[in-house]
Amino acid sequence: MSNSNTTDFTNPSTFILLGIPGLERAHVWISIPFCAMFIIAILGNFTILFIVKMEPSLHGPMFYFLCMLAVTDLVLSTSILPKMLAIFWFNSREIDFSACLTQMYFAGCFSVMESGIIVAMAVDRYVAICHPLRHSTILTIPMVAKMGLAVVLRSSMLVLPYPFLVRQWRYCRTNIIPEPFCAHISVVKLACGDTHVSSYYGLFVLLCVLGLDGIFIAMSYTQILRAIFSLPTKDARLKTFGTCFSHLCVILIFYVPGLFSSLTYRFGKNVPLHSHALIGNMNLLVSPMLHPIIYGVRTKEIRDRLLWFITHKG
Repeated sequence: MSNSNTTDFTNPSTFILLGIPGLERAHVWISIPFCAMFIIAILGNFTILFIVKMEPSLHGPMFYFLCMLAVTDLVLSTSILPKMLAIFWFNSREIDFSACLTQMYFAGCFSVMESGIIVAMAVDRYVAICHPLRHSTILTIPMVAKMGLAVVLRSSMLVLPYPFLVRQWRYCRTNIIPEPFCAHISVVKLACGDTHVSSYYGLFVLLCVLGLDGIFIAMSYTQILRAIFSLPTKDARLKTFGTCFSHLCVILIFYVPGLFSSLTYRFGKNVPLHSHALIGNMNLLVSPMLHPIIYGVRTKEIRDRLLWFITHKG
């Protein structure tokens, strides 16, 4: 902590994470909902993986994409929450420079990966509703694997410049990060000199995720809605639309807070630091918690199989 206010150093060996700035005295109380969200996310996503693995009838494209989403949520949660809880409970604020860059990469990579999986799920819904007779021939297991590999490669390569760009900057202001984890934009703001390359690249990644992915999803749902409204009866339209409801909830939960958080970080200069920290963290933690709940409640196959396991265990 002795170097916290140093104004003449380059590439500090550690950063200091403040947690939720201005709310340090309430850290223990703040940790309760965060810990609850973490536990629910871990249990819920492992339950989804277990049910899909154990039930052969669920071995299809939609459930494979759901498993990819569950794995992504698990990694995203575990890359952020343990250190955050250590800050809240034990005041363990120091983080090694390399560990900070690693956390930054994993948080960014798996956030982008989550967006790519949501796009893949939109494609699955499009094929299932607009080309139902060809669904099994279009979305074969090899095709699903290729789509998953493309999502992983895109996110890995897109976020890879983050740590390399951040590592090259000099840090002569402070090594204090007003966050409970190493967010890319928060670390860049600590650097000296011209950091526009990092800022512009971060904006480019944001546009790729919220822009291009949003366009693909909008195009898919335009065709889906056209197919739904062409159905002859209201019951058929409602039943078909119901198959998309879970995915629509996931879209709203991921993109709306993500857009709000990104805009707040970049343009919300008058927003208090604790609001920045809370908004950014809630965006990364709420989605992994809610995804298994949404699909567990809304997907009949998963719900029935979970109830069977519970009653059979009893």
